[in-house]
Amino acid sequence: MSTIDHKTILRYVEKHIGEFHNQRLDSLSRLKLTTVLKKKNPYLFRAKAFESAGEIVKGITDAFLSSNEETIFGDWLERLAIFVNGKSFGGWKSGIEGIDLEFDSENIRYIVSIKSGPNWGNSSQVKKMKASFVSAKKALRTSNSKMQIIAINGCCYGKDKNPDKGDYFKYCGQQFWEFISGNDNLFCEIIEPLGFEARERNDKFLELYVPRLNLFTKEFIDEYCFSNGMIDWKKLVKFNSGK
Repeated sequence: MSTIDHKTILRYVEKHIGEFHNQRLDSLSRLKLTTVLKKKNPYLFRAKAFESAGEIVKGITDAFLSSNEETIFGDWLERLAIFVNGKSFGGWKSGIEGIDLEFDSENIRYIVSIKSGPNWGNSSQVKKMKASFVSAKKALRTSNSKMQIIAINGCCYGKDKNPDKGDYFKYCGQQFWEFISGNDNLFCEIIEPLGFEARERNDKFLELYVPRLNLFTKEFIDEYCFSNGMIDWKKLVKFNSGK
């Protein structure tokens, strides 16, 4: 193992953080009102007594963008984790389905499935991950039947007080970043460079976001409001849920 230099991480983040911001912009530029209307629950907005078109449009658009950004940034953090581990342990992006990272340490092969946070999936998704671990172990042992393999569910943030899950370990937050790097303070060190040019890039995002929101609101009023400005809830529900 070799300790990764802080400046190496800084250079990587500053070089690649633009990928996240560019994907945010690209996602927003391609977004359509019909997409977000189909994804969100119209009954919830009715139950919360939303009567303003602008309020509804902003609510569903922000919720959609937030969920999308979580996915985009989760993928970005996965690439950072693989980079850090590669520099520290010589790890690599796995080619096995369901496995994100592989590396060797003290005669043990670690297979890692990387997620954003600890509450990333339901029971079916966890079951699928465990099945991927089983399949990966079988595949790796075809070339070396005596290989010792340990499966890890690594989460980029959060905590889990019971990491031993029986057939795999779940490392979250500080524990995960220390596990892949050998540095118990890495989880703090990576937060600072993530703000590189963040204000400038967010201003650019808002330049696109505000007019897009206005256009969505106009489209919503034209399509789902009566002539007196009241929302036509039945038409909205039919678009969202009708046969």
